[in-house]
Amino acid sequence: MKEGCPVCRILKEYEESEIDTILYEHVNDPAVRAKFKESLGLCTYHAWKTLKKAYSNPLLGPLGVAIIYEHMLSTYIKTLKSREKVKGGECFLCLLVEEKEKDTVEAIAERIEELLPVYESSEAIICKRHHEMIDSILREKNPQSAERLRKVQLEKLKKLRERMNSFINKFDYRATERPTKEEVSSLPLTIEALKGLENGATLRKKERKKRTRGVLLWR
Repeated sequence: MKEGCPVCRILKEYEESEIDTILYEHVNDPAVRAKFKESLGLCTYHAWKTLKKAYSNPLLGPLGVAIIYEHMLSTYIKTLKSREKVKGGECFLCLLVEEKEKDTVEAIAERIEELLPVYESSEAIICKRHHEMIDSILREKNPQSAERLRKVQLEKLKKLRERMNSFINKFDYRATERPTKEEVSSLPLTIEALKGLENGATLRKKERKKRTRGVLLWR
């Protein structure tokens, strides 16, 4: 296992793969276009991510994204003309990533006895969100493994903190050495361990919190 959260890395690769599939194969697919239409395109995050992906790949270019969003713009103009309510459906890419996250977490929990030794000896650190999701499943089905995972997680986080402290100390005016590669990487790895990598699943969680907070404030 590589550094960082293995679940986040799986989701990142999956998200990139799904965007590639849309741009390479499904620009004119009626079923996919219908899913786009439900939410008037993708969410803000995935809309810009898709455009960036298209521009960064010379084999793709912006044409596919332009075709999709010309259709979305035409749909929006039509609703304004007819005074219809604009649809507020959910981004289907976010839904796909969230489902992938659920399946991945459940698969890890199912194979925890096999994966735990591999995880323990690796540089990977499961992020807080995904550790809590895995722990929630294990506490019901396999509490002993949940406790073992907690202890492994704690040791990994302590070692990461040591790297962070060493990185910080290198900025002391008395320090004679520059930060090592491992020390420099401790900062983004710490953020990843606490917050994970941004993807459709984490964005949906944020949106649900916002909606819940809005309802509570309204009351």
